[in-house]
Amino acid sequence: MRIAVRYLLPLAIVIGGVVAMALVGPDDERYVGGAAIIGAGLSIFLLNFFFRMSAAGEDDRAAEEEAREYFDRHGHWPDEQPRE
Repeated sequence: MRIAVRYLLPLAIVIGGVVAMALVGPDDERYVGGAAIIGAGLSIFLLNFFFRMSAAGEDDRAAEEEAREYFDRHGHWPDEQPRE
């Protein structure tokens, strides 16, 4: 389902815009309408992309917080050797 929403839906909309530019209506109107449809497909793709980027940032912040808590308990970072 994720693949369909992330990639196939925007691709189908962009293809629909290209088809609209090629086949539908008078010359000026079909280019404007087709470009709008293509823009909608690209907007869906970018919305999904930016959402995934923001979710990845949350994971990085959580990992940093865990490392700081480990430092507070043990006196060294998780990837360092303890001092003897």
